[in-house]
Amino acid sequence: MKKILLPIILFAASLVSAQKMSCCSGPSNDMRTLADDPAFIAAHAAPLPFTYLNQAGKMITFDTPDGKTGSAYEVMASTPTKNFLIITHEYWGLNDYIKEKADEFQKILGNVNVIAVDMYDGKVASVSDSAVLLMKSAGNDRILSILQGAISYAGKDAHIFTLGWCFGGGYSLQASILAGKQAAGCVMYYGMPETDMAKLKSLHCEVLGLFANKDKWINPDVVKTFQENMKKAGKKLTVKSYDADHAFANPSNPNYDGESTADANKMALEFINEKL
Repeated sequence: MKKILLPIILFAASLVSAQKMSCCSGPSNDMRTLADDPAFIAAHAAPLPFTYLNQAGKMITFDTPDGKTGSAYEVMASTPTKNFLIITHEYWGLNDYIKEKADEFQKILGNVNVIAVDMYDGKVASVSDSAVLLMKSAGNDRILSILQGAISYAGKDAHIFTLGWCFGGGYSLQASILAGKQAAGCVMYYGMPETDMAKLKSLHCEVLGLFANKDKWINPDVVKTFQENMKKAGKKLTVKSYDADHAFANPSNPNYDGESTADANKMALEFINEKL
């Protein structure tokens, strides 16, 4: 009897261990699950060609907890500040569009250093088929290590703001959760919300969610659940939903919605500026 019970006990223990690892290792509502959806891939038209020549920032490297190094595009404020904005890129990677937005946000906000992290370790896609493979293969543990490395690079006294779009919209929230008490504010553009209540309860900052009513994936029902969960967690969430589609704020997108983007960016900048 003991010989029979032992394998059963070991198997049950392995299941519990796997469940613990699964629930704690990554976002509970992961955008990678959309990587096999042909409609999701088709919704991301290839970025319009763009080369950003007048870069105000530079590429940097920093240590990451997994023993490797991470990289990012950094734009420093003209005078020393402990305010940092960590930008998490969308589906395509850290391309020139993201670097331009980093420069733009730093110039407007002024009293903040901007770090646009590279979550794909140097890889950038120019067509949706390649982008979806990058998103699918980007390991969550590696991305969290990169984000933690960027937070550590900013320093233990830094006030950390986060902002991201699409795939990076979800990781903007994850970065703010990682920042702990250093988190000062989170902006997520049509990113997949976290659904794990324990993680949401550990959040130490307000969140601004900018969503699209025509989004088939981060749709109004997903947004409503996020609002309900944040309320249950006792956290402050401000939501603005536009009569637009997913990726409406991506200037490389042929279906870019300039009017909605202008309003969303204004809200994002005001949200961060009032907390600086």
